[in-house]
Amino acid sequence: MSRGGRRAERLAGALDARLPLTEGGSLLRKAFPEHWSFLLGELALYSLLVLIVTGVWLTFFFQPEMREVVYAGSFVPLRGVRMSAAFDSTLRISFDVRGGLLMRQTHHWAALVFVAAIGLHMLRIFFTGAFRRPRELNWVIGLTLFAVSLAEGFAGYSLPDDLLSGTGLRIAEGIMLSLPVVGTYVVLFAFGGQYPAHDIVTRLYPLHILLLPGAIIGLVTVHLILVFHLKHTQWRGPGHSNRNAVGKPLFPQFAASSAGLSLAVFGLLVLLAGVVQVNPVWNYGPYRPDQVSTASQPDWYVGFLEGSLRLVPPWETNVAGHTLMWNVLLPAVVLPALLFGVLYAYPFAEQRLTGEWHREQHLCDRPRERPVRTGIGVAGTVFYGVLLLAGGNDVIAQTFRVSVNAITWVLRVAFVVAPVLAFLVTRWLCRALTAAERERLADGVPTGEIRQTVTGGYDTDYEPVESFRPGAPRRPLTGARTGTPTRTPRGPESPDR
Repeated sequence: MSRGGRRAERLAGALDARLPLTEGGSLLRKAFPEHWSFLLGELALYSLLVLIVTGVWLTFFFQPEMREVVYAGSFVPLRGVRMSAAFDSTLRISFDVRGGLLMRQTHHWAALVFVAAIGLHMLRIFFTGAFRRPRELNWVIGLTLFAVSLAEGFAGYSLPDDLLSGTGLRIAEGIMLSLPVVGTYVVLFAFGGQYPAHDIVTRLYPLHILLLPGAIIGLVTVHLILVFHLKHTQWRGPGHSNRNAVGKPLFPQFAASSAGLSLAVFGLLVLLAGVVQVNPVWNYGPYRPDQVSTASQPDWYVGFLEGSLRLVPPWETNVAGHTLMWNVLLPAVVLPALLFGVLYAYPFAEQRLTGEWHREQHLCDRPRERPVRTGIGVAGTVFYGVLLLAGGNDVIAQTFRVSVNAITWVLRVAFVVAPVLAFLVTRWLCRALTAAERERLADGVPTGEIRQTVTGGYDTDYEPVESFRPGAPRRPLTGARTGTPTRTPRGPESPDR
């Protein structure tokens, strides 16, 4: 061996003693699933990268101060208007900083896509049963990440101190005040005094750029470590089992496709920011306590909270001189707490009820094969959809020229009835689809050719099923082309079927 070769070998040995170089080879060969539904998590990851880059850029120009200034920037309709330094710097970013509006809107669109991607990713995990042993902790981490992302989005949405975000902060103050006993203390801690105080923006700013992003990055890091350690779930199919992972290796196939997805996400977010206006704060003007934005709507991810507040009647109770505002406490505090509590507990409850907690599950369920779980998921989605519609009941009433009271009562009834109907219909559809699929596998696929039998009747020829969706059962058929296929025995029922 030459002197250069020996030197390279010694260097590699020295590095391997200090870094996991030999283990890195197996890491590069890690198998990743190819189905599109497994890319939703990556969509959230790349949206987070855009958020970090644009957020760092915005910190150079935004002033998180509540001191009063007189606007003298490029936007003529607001010249001479008194406003906070936070709103003034937001206008300066939008109209006076080169590329500022593009970066602001890219940041906002990335936040919307980030939360949406996490939500869709969690739905994919729920409907396919990917939360089962040994991935319960990753489900808890993902759900916590979703909750922290909601808080992070609301904090960023409130920073510009425009009339729309100020209206949202006013609602947040009412929710804090609805907490029994400690409500006034929570408001004092958050706002720094009686509303509207001058400390809320300066307190939200470090929360938005430091504490919550740090929590998000930490949760994402732990989540990715567990994904690599536990391996991905996969659809059932030839060669797929609980003991292996079939897919394309991390390098170069998966790395290439993932890099392409990242570039597509970056380009799409910038394109949206360039052609689709979002959060035009200059139209709302600076926040004033004596004004409220007409048809004010929060970002979609907190729209369900707005809707729940609008649906509950004005219930109040006086106890020992204290007023309990049930119309705020129940929809804005109790309901979200119950919702997230159920989501946290669901993986453990289902596995106990079905007996699946005894063994590891690495194969995904198809939603139709779990009618009860799928029905619960669809019912929860409909429940959320009703609340989201209720958050815009005034806009719906104005658009369709109907009574806002009528819309509210319709949504109150739907709030109770629609999820139950969604569960029953979904469970029936799942069972019907499974039965139809079994019949198709047993009988085969009609060829379209009709022949006359010796008795004078007519019969249709069948052929075995050759095309299968991901995870669909595959059973060999015999005699299907003769018109009298041999029926294979049907498998065991699913635990919740």
